[in-house]
Amino acid sequence: MRFIETFDLWSLADTAVSLASAFAFGTLIGAERQYRQRTAGLRTNVLVAVGAAAFVDLAQRIAGSEEAVRVISYVVSGIGFLGAGVIMKEGMNVRGLNTAATLWCSAAVGACTGTDMIAEGALLTAFVIAGNTLLRPLVNAIARIPIDEQKAEATYEVRVTARRDNAPALRDQLVEKLEAANYPAGDVELADRGGETVDIVATLISTAIDPKEIDGVISAMEKEDGVRHATWESSTTG
Repeated sequence: MRFIETFDLWSLADTAVSLASAFAFGTLIGAERQYRQRTAGLRTNVLVAVGAAAFVDLAQRIAGSEEAVRVISYVVSGIGFLGAGVIMKEGMNVRGLNTAATLWCSAAVGACTGTDMIAEGALLTAFVIAGNTLLRPLVNAIARIPIDEQKAEATYEVRVTARRDNAPALRDQLVEKLEAANYPAGDVELADRGGETVDIVATLISTAIDPKEIDGVISAMEKEDGVRHATWESSTTG
């Protein structure tokens, strides 16, 4: 039997240590995620760590370190697909990025143990847990700081809802008023709302604005004939 020819007790023990370490470290990372009721919790992080360790250990036993490095690159790309499954976009908000990043780190922990770098895997586990726990108060503190619109880098849109027959002229007026306020539009689109109204959406080139100046443009546009409503909104880009 092929099994009898390839079986080696010491190699099996080495694999067992690698997988057990990945299991233990994945459990530590996953327990914190499970406690916070995240999409990818205890079992997911354990399986990611153990799976990565198993693939890397198998490649190393069959073909050596060079092949193990190749498999690690495949693990990294494969986890990218798994992480994409936990990322959800809800309007302007994106959820699940931290969970996806944690899965990526769990795979890295598994890769470390799969190559018998147990101490490195333990160190990485400590950093992952610290990132998800110790940094949380700092994140909450930063999130409470009011945003200075003049310093924040964001994408700004001015939206004017108008009668369809007035849209071409109002589009030109909006562009002129924005340029007069030193906020030129990089793109202006007409979005059909159905019926007799359309949205004129101007995306500004500027990544920082003075809200009072944009409010002035909005007020001026609302006085124009055919305008039903005018507003502006921002979304942070970095």
